[in-house]
Amino acid sequence: MNELLTTILAELEAFGRAHDARTAAPAERYLNLTPEAGALLALLVRATRARRVLEIGTSNGYSTLWLADAVAETGGRVTTIERLAAKRDAAVGNLTRAGLASRVTFLLGEAAALLRDEPDATYDFIFLDAERRAYPGWWPDLARVWAPGGVLVVDNALSHAEEVAPFAELLQTTPGVSTVLVPIGRGELLAYNGPAATA
Repeated sequence: MNELLTTILAELEAFGRAHDARTAAPAERYLNLTPEAGALLALLVRATRARRVLEIGTSNGYSTLWLADAVAETGGRVTTIERLAAKRDAAVGNLTRAGLASRVTFLLGEAAALLRDEPDATYDFIFLDAERRAYPGWWPDLARVWAPGGVLVVDNALSHAEEVAPFAELLQTTPGVSTVLVPIGRGELLAYNGPAATA
């Protein structure tokens, strides 16, 4: 990670904390993941050599910066989905400043609709940091676009355990999928899309 990216991440961490502390409306908050969780995402992308990364919940691009820096090393790219134009625009600015915007496709809209348009087995790494109660409804398309051998990460698995629980149960009861809860940041639920067991 270069000095410019380190500086931008530190600025966004401080700005995000200050902004969220004075902003009451949840939709207007940035709700960035912690630096430790960002480092975990980047490590996982590098370790698995993931090249096709999907992020749902761009916000101001804090987590996108971690992912984009990692795929710059693997030769891949990030597709990130955000439903609010102001947040998407902030993310574009931050990724451009870091010199990583060319590694990212920014999609504006509702994840449910955009996922339906994605081909099967499109992504080998998926990061979910959006409307947690919506994840089970997205599951048929998430499962379809999640490539065999791929990794899926869910943020806030400890801080909002009750909201994440229905989706965690779906993952845990899907043949071939294995999960582990990592107590980093606000809790990261990791899932691996292995081959389904055969009789």
